[in-house]
Amino acid sequence: MNPWTGGAFGDRGQCVLAPNANMMTLDGTNTWVLREPGARRSIVVDPGPSILSHLDAVAEAAGGPGAVGVVLLTHHHHDHAEAAREFAEQVGCGVRALDPGLTLGEEGLRDGDVVEVDGLEVRVVGTPGHTADSLSFWVPGDGTVLTGDTVLGRGTTVVAHPDGQLGAYLDSLDRLHALASERELAAIWPGHGPVITDALAALDHYRAHRRDRLAQVEAALADLAAAPMPEGIAEDELPRRVVEIVYRDVDPVLWGAAELSVRAQIAYLRG
Repeated sequence: MNPWTGGAFGDRGQCVLAPNANMMTLDGTNTWVLREPGARRSIVVDPGPSILSHLDAVAEAAGGPGAVGVVLLTHHHHDHAEAAREFAEQVGCGVRALDPGLTLGEEGLRDGDVVEVDGLEVRVVGTPGHTADSLSFWVPGDGTVLTGDTVLGRGTTVVAHPDGQLGAYLDSLDRLHALASERELAAIWPGHGPVITDALAALDHYRAHRRDRLAQVEAALADLAAAPMPEGIAEDELPRRVVEIVYRDVDPVLWGAAELSVRAQIAYLRG
């Protein structure tokens, strides 16, 4: 039985879990409904996939048509953004995102912006790396941050090369870690998986994991270069060969996603 079914968190957050669970989305996409206590209007983050029952549940949690001030998107991937326009038209609001192709009747978003709806303040933190347009949303009133796919509630995320870049991702982890170290963040509300109640510990783990994986990839590249293979390894085959070494203890079903991260790691090491 799956224990993660969303729910209310802090004073300002409610999670509506989309029924799109799979190997990449974990339990499904977390759609977040944010509202200042006692206020009428909400902010909806990542409406998720175009599943009518899910969108109806989000609209109900947000207070119905006219009660949503704006939709915000953490990034462009379909499991987060596919239904954004559909949902916004359903409830009568606009969509804001870093990618201008995703906005609807609203200006875009950029690092440092502050979105305010009926007293609720959400601060935009640029956290590229998983994708080039990845954003996180800091809710100072609850001392929490919505991270989309930058930090997951379980496991670690994919740096989706070539759109995603490892150097940018490491910088984003450092930025979130600094906020947590300064006690501005206590919890993480992720785009997939359960809520993380110790933001600093999770970010420590993420940074250590990335350092370890990078060292493993570097060692694998050295071993492959030193191996007696007269025919050599074609450039486009190299990431998969590294995956077979570094991720040999991971379910091969996930090797395709792992290869994206390995490509990002190789680009980072060469750059």
